[in-house]
Amino acid sequence: MTNQPLKVYLVAGELSGDLLGTGLMQSLKARHPDILFRGIGGPGMVSEGLDSRYPLETLSVMGLVEVLRHLPRLIGVRRALRRDALAWNPDVMIGIDAPDFNLGLERALRRAGMTTAHYVSPSVWAWRQGRIKGIARAVDAMLTFLPFEAAFYRRHRVPVAYVGHPLADELPLDNDRRQARETLGLADDAPILAVLPGSRANEIRYHGPTFLDAVERLVANRPTLHVVIPAATPQRHQELAELLAQRPALARCVTLCEGDARRAMVAADAVLLASGTAALEAMLCHRSMVVAYKMAPMTHRLARWLVKTDWISLPNLIAREDLVPELIQEDANAESIADHLSSLLDDEQARHVRERRFASMHAELQRGASERAADAVTALIEGRSLPDSLADDGERP
Repeated sequence: MTNQPLKVYLVAGELSGDLLGTGLMQSLKARHPDILFRGIGGPGMVSEGLDSRYPLETLSVMGLVEVLRHLPRLIGVRRALRRDALAWNPDVMIGIDAPDFNLGLERALRRAGMTTAHYVSPSVWAWRQGRIKGIARAVDAMLTFLPFEAAFYRRHRVPVAYVGHPLADELPLDNDRRQARETLGLADDAPILAVLPGSRANEIRYHGPTFLDAVERLVANRPTLHVVIPAATPQRHQELAELLAQRPALARCVTLCEGDARRAMVAADAVLLASGTAALEAMLCHRSMVVAYKMAPMTHRLARWLVKTDWISLPNLIAREDLVPELIQEDANAESIADHLSSLLDDEQARHVRERRFASMHAELQRGASERAADAVTALIEGRSLPDSLADDGERP
């Protein structure tokens, strides 16, 4: 190694990437105090010393129509970043999420001789698996959150480091159901169901009425059941409040709150939720759950054709088995949802077994993601193979 400070080029595309980049930078700085950073990041990364060439919002474009409208500008930004990175000549370039933007930049820089890595795997294991060939040309290493992702990359001979999941690091291995109930003002001796219909307007439209119909079925036979619904945003809170106003019989047994989703899940005996990150969070809170998801019929037909996976929920994908009931489209009806939840609420022993299993899975994912990502990046910079401690056990849940 030379006496010159290490230089790392980082490109994050949104606030979640800024959080990941901040943790990675902190871990790299602990190893290399003189390290220099440049690229694109948000307030966290800038506070750690990143020279951000563009505001973070430059890449934060959602939706097909919006992306198409901004495509010429985004192509111009990517070309400018390529020129900037080549002129700065860093030891490694790391794209953080934003795969549609970053993989193209990584590919161009790697073709020019630069070492590249990508932090957060796209869902190539689930759909458009042909993308793996382009990823293999773009990166010297893929840093993954989840073990089954690492197994997929190994099968395709792409260098990979399984670093664990930052959410698993953030959430404690021990949680206190009684304390969570006390904080939310819920009775300690009542059965509690947490209901999370989703964070997007479309998810409330497709799930809200069905989930509340299922709740009505449950409380009709369970007068002591209490339901807590944490709304993801003020807008979702308003939409859910309007749906609840149409069901006055639920007023006595439903608490609608703004935020506090994790505390609501910890407080609960069981959770009803839409698929997505919420399912992973429920698993990391060690709570039994039913996953139900509905979408537009055309979208569902297209998804069935494109998606190549046996499960949609992260707990099942991680375990590679049916740990969590998944009710999709027509199966996600009020009667079926209520029946599955009744089974969960009736079987305390099965819930405790599942909670212990989820706690074990949580421990597997709690690996110190930022530290391990920094280990992998350091290995790349120094021209070493990825440490075995990062790349092991990808097949194991």
